[in-house]
Amino acid sequence: MQANLYALGAIALWASLAALGVSLTHVPPFLLTGIALIIGSVPAWPLVVRNPSLWRVPLRTLALGVYGLFAYHFLLFIALRHAPAVEANLVNYLWPLLIVVLSPCVLRGVRLRLPHVLAALLGFSGAAIAIAGGRELSGTLAWGYLPALAAAFIWATYSLLTKRVPDFPTTAIGLFGLVSGVLSLLCHALLEPATTLQSRDWLLLAVLGLGPLGGAFFLWDKALKLGDPRQIGILSYITPLASTALLVAVSGRSFNASIVLATAMIMGAAVMGMRTR
Repeated sequence: MQANLYALGAIALWASLAALGVSLTHVPPFLLTGIALIIGSVPAWPLVVRNPSLWRVPLRTLALGVYGLFAYHFLLFIALRHAPAVEANLVNYLWPLLIVVLSPCVLRGVRLRLPHVLAALLGFSGAAIAIAGGRELSGTLAWGYLPALAAAFIWATYSLLTKRVPDFPTTAIGLFGLVSGVLSLLCHALLEPATTLQSRDWLLLAVLGLGPLGGAFFLWDKALKLGDPRQIGILSYITPLASTALLVAVSGRSFNASIVLATAMIMGAAVMGMRTR
C-alpha cells in the first residue's frame, strides 16, 4: 500500500507535465529543460550536504540518469511544440508498452509472448489513430511525432536499464537532474537565442521542476524500491488518461472520437502487456 501511494503521487504529478509544457512553448526547449531539472534536484540538496556519499554513484549509472532525464524531456518538449499537443502526448505514452516489448532485449530471462505482440500491435495502432487525428487537425503530417516516439523509447529503455546497473539511493535522482540541467543550460547558451523570462514563466518553471520533473522521480523510484514493479507498472496507465484529460482542458479542445479511441487502445495495450507473464 505504501509503494502504491508513492506511485500514485508520481502519477498525479506526471499528469500535469504535458499541460505545463504547452504553457511554456515560448521558452526555448534547452532552457526550459535545464531550469526545470535543476529546480527538480533541489529537494535532494539538504540530504547531500549532510551526507555527500549519497551522490557517489558509478559513472555509467550517472550517464544512464542523464540519458533518461535530459534526453527524454528535451524530446518531449520538442514534440509538444511541433505536433498537435494532445496527439503527440498520446504517442509519448507508448513508453509503458515499450517497456514490455523491449524487456526481452534488455533483461535476462524475459521472453516475449504472443499476448505481448498483440498488445504491441494494439498500442501502435492507437498511436497511428492519434497521429491521423492530429493530421486532420493540422492539415499536414507533423514531424513532431518523431521526437514523441523517440522520447517514449528513451524513457522505456532508461527504466529497463536501471535494472542493469548497481543499486543507487533515491537521493541520486537529484544528481541525475542537476547534471542533466547543467548540460541542458550549456546547450542553451551555445545553440539557442537569449530569452527573457517573465514572472509567470518562473512560477510555471518552479511548478514544473518541483512536480513532474522533480518530486515525481523521487516518488517513482521509492515506489519501485518498495513494491512490486508489475503492480506499480499497471498503475502507471492512469497517466495517459489523466494527462490527456488535463491537456484537453488546458488547450480548450474537446474530446473527439480519435482521441478517445487512441487513448483507450494505448491504455488497453499497456495493461494487456503488463498482465501477461
